[in-house]
Amino acid sequence: MQREFSAGGIVLKNGKVLLTKHSQNHHWSFPKGLIDPGQTPPEAAVREVREEGGVEAEILDKVGYNKYVYTLNGEKIFKVVTYFLMKYVSGDPKDHDWEVEEAGWYTPEDALKQLTFSQDKALLKKALEIYGK
Repeated sequence: MQREFSAGGIVLKNGKVLLTKHSQNHHWSFPKGLIDPGQTPPEAAVREVREEGGVEAEILDKVGYNKYVYTLNGEKIFKVVTYFLMKYVSGDPKDHDWEVEEAGWYTPEDALKQLTFSQDKALLKKALEIYGK
């Protein structure tokens, strides 16, 4: 089974969280993407937040991992995504790239309703706990 490693950010700004809706599968999640060769997970997370979320953000802490299997062209792929808690620095979610259909700021309550996957909901709760400490 092929393996993929990605990184992403749970970005907070004024009590709201940045969510993205993927333009191919239409799932709501956090900005994330593949770690490029020679890149660290934190570097990839910052880059992906900029590309998919349209904003510059700074890492505060590591939140955790999502691990799942998906199928692409008949092949099963095991994917591990490392998520970082990040704080907004600048930019506008409207400046997202083509991979994202929609991006915006949501209250934690609305984000928990909007997120597609239960693993993402658990990561958001953990990120908010870390941020509150």
